[in-house]
Amino acid sequence: MKKTITLLIVLILTCSAYGQINLDLSYYLPNNTTYNKDIPTPKEVIGHEVGEWHVTHDKLLFYMQTLAEKSDRITLENRGETFEGRPLILLTITSPTNHQNIEKIKEEHLALTENNSRLLDTNIMPAVVYQGFSIHGNEASGANAGLAYAYYLAAAEGPEIDALLNDLVILMDPSFNPDGLQRFAYWANTNKSINLVPDKNEREYHEVWPGGRTNHYWFDMNRDWLPVQLPESRARIKSFHAWKPNILTDHHEMGTNSTFFFQPGEPTRVHPLTPAMNQELTAEIGTYHAKALDKIGSLYYSEENYDDYYYGKGSTFPDINGGIGILFEQGSSRGHVQESENGLLTFPFTIRNQFTTAMSTIEAAKNLRVKLLDYQRDFFRDARTEATKDKTKSIIFGDGKDAAKTWHLAEILNRHQIKLHALDDDATLNGKSFKKGYGYIVPLDQKNNRLIKAMFEKRTTFADSLFYDISAWTFPLAFNVDYTEQNTMSHAGSEIVDLEPLTGHISGKSAYAYLFEWNEYYTPKALYRIMEKGLRAKVAKAPFSVEGKNYDYGTIMIPVQNQELDQEALYTFLKEVAQESKLQLTSVGTGLTKGIDLGSNDFDPIKKQKVAILVGNGIRSYDAGEIWHLLDTRYNIPLTKLDMSYFSKVDLSKYTDLIIPSTNTLGSNGLSKKDAEKLKEWVKDGGTLIGYRNSAEWLNKNEIISLKFRKDTLVAKDISFAQKNDFKGAQVTGGAIFEAKLDRSHPINFGYKNDRLALFRNTNIFIEPDKNSFNNPIQYTNNPLLSGYISEENLEHLKGSVPFQVKRVGKGRVIVFTDNTNFRAFWYGTNKLLMNAIFFGEMM
Repeated sequence: MKKTITLLIVLILTCSAYGQINLDLSYYLPNNTTYNKDIPTPKEVIGHEVGEWHVTHDKLLFYMQTLAEKSDRITLENRGETFEGRPLILLTITSPTNHQNIEKIKEEHLALTENNSRLLDTNIMPAVVYQGFSIHGNEASGANAGLAYAYYLAAAEGPEIDALLNDLVILMDPSFNPDGLQRFAYWANTNKSINLVPDKNEREYHEVWPGGRTNHYWFDMNRDWLPVQLPESRARIKSFHAWKPNILTDHHEMGTNSTFFFQPGEPTRVHPLTPAMNQELTAEIGTYHAKALDKIGSLYYSEENYDDYYYGKGSTFPDINGGIGILFEQGSSRGHVQESENGLLTFPFTIRNQFTTAMSTIEAAKNLRVKLLDYQRDFFRDARTEATKDKTKSIIFGDGKDAAKTWHLAEILNRHQIKLHALDDDATLNGKSFKKGYGYIVPLDQKNNRLIKAMFEKRTTFADSLFYDISAWTFPLAFNVDYTEQNTMSHAGSEIVDLEPLTGHISGKSAYAYLFEWNEYYTPKALYRIMEKGLRAKVAKAPFSVEGKNYDYGTIMIPVQNQELDQEALYTFLKEVAQESKLQLTSVGTGLTKGIDLGSNDFDPIKKQKVAILVGNGIRSYDAGEIWHLLDTRYNIPLTKLDMSYFSKVDLSKYTDLIIPSTNTLGSNGLSKKDAEKLKEWVKDGGTLIGYRNSAEWLNKNEIISLKFRKDTLVAKDISFAQKNDFKGAQVTGGAIFEAKLDRSHPINFGYKNDRLALFRNTNIFIEPDKNSFNNPIQYTNNPLLSGYISEENLEHLKGSVPFQVKRVGKGRVIVFTDNTNFRAFWYGTNKLLMNAIFFGEMM
């Protein structure tokens, strides 16, 4: 029977591959349904059939706008724009009657999450379904399926669709990633032949770097649901919390040789905070997908490969918010037709599977409507009950020297509608000091209690040793803020209704000098602005105090005399810098201090930096994008992107710093031996070379830096062939958090007030410490695991190893980090390490 089904699939695929001239909507739409002739089909608006070409975002947008104009079932909302200026639209699709009462429906739906929700009758309430497509832009079958799906919802006629739209409010996000979708559609369409070529070696199926998966800054946006650092994420999270949908679907693609996946995922890899009922409902909804795919003869699987652990993914985020998240993964044609193990895989076929499961989702939502609504009510009721029984009543967090970084963590909580209180007064709790204006208190007695736990908890024991994504994301550790739990709400001020942006300040006008400590998050932005203006600034290599105030390592001093600006203009400029960078600048009238005087040689001059980064084939685009985003959007520092394809021709002499991110193929298909010699000579002439993660190994191999690595010697014993993948998978450090001790006097650690730092790590690169302790300013402790999974063998390698090394080479420096200090744009706590390497590298 299985062979018969497979043969049927191959025949369907073959017909589809070479019969696209006759392709029309009937290939996707249900049989025996009539359609309103006043609603235009996709072809009538965008000029081609669904699946004939890859839809570009502008055409997708135009069609959705047209449907909203023509159909009384659809309204369209523009929620913002991407980095490239594309609209982030959301369609609300329901019956005309529901549209007339949409605000009341929303209000009653949200009331299910509040106290006294038992008074609501779920038998008469619509369920809410959020359906999103193609968060990875080159997984385009989802967004293209959205054309046919939106047409069906707008145009289908009869009692079945009327009843469905009366019972549901559908929130349709036709393109989670407009910039990536546009990039990939351009690639696929410009490489399409009249005679379709299914050969897997065809150029159409091999995108140029970085590919269409990511957004403008090369982020994987399906990891940003919890951190909400990107504009696309912020728009959809606002919509999510405005409605609290019962089901959210996330339509993806996977390898070409795969079939179709729907959740539930691996049963042993569900986060412990997710209720068992969530998985039961996911499985019950899955029966609808199975039935629908059976009907069209498509192969599929579930409960394998993918998991429900990290709450930052679209299919898992709803699970901690009272809903059901569902991941769909369709084997990808990555173009228009491609050979696969299952026969020819056509683009229309992939679209049809996505359309079919979008339809089966709303069928399940309609039939399970009351059960889903009751589950949502029970989820939040149970969360409140847990909170009342929990001895911990609040969490306090802050950094007494960094208001901005603390504010940004509060900003994330605010975006998730988590209640916050201002810190009412200075406090010392459990040996940690918190300062008014620099800290917040989170009460646990609120409806988002479980979400708070998911964001603040540390977890080091797991039911499974395999993870699809990271195993830890503890937010206060990511932000490097002090935090502690308390069994009261003491020190809590008023609840923050509007989280006001921070402001900067300068204490007054000086005829001598201005000072600011390096602790604040936006100090690199301020310093670059000062350097760009042509002003002189120096950095303190030792602590001191002046005019009753203490200053730490890394304090920046701007003398008033002998500057490009006169005294009045300098004050005006620095006042502007303080406001822009949210800093507190202090004017001083004397150079006489306790400690190093302001004229001391322990103040080193700072040079204006010109920074470049290697990008292109061989470089990991995620890592490069994180650095580009950091410098460009947060610190306003221009970053020259040097592509690997022409690197050998680049004159490096104009750059002070060159960053090599983590690599995929560096040393084989990347930089040559000649390029390595070029880098070495540039460093000898005074350049600072900064390498991340596995680029450290390449730099060592090419004798640009000398390092000693600890290597894995683990041998598989009593492991069967069937257990091989699990054995190897258990040795992967996919993303966990570890503690390192700091030498705060070293320039790499300027701006850190504590001597311990939480580092994110997703590599198994272990560097032996230097024999001289002063060359190990960052070193993992002997008990480093703070949160997440690491194998026992790798934990032993990690203990006492160093994630940072710097070596002098001629006049220059070579700096390496084994860990990602800029992970996914939300690891604020270690961003300063890179900036210290850039600004203070010459001092190391």
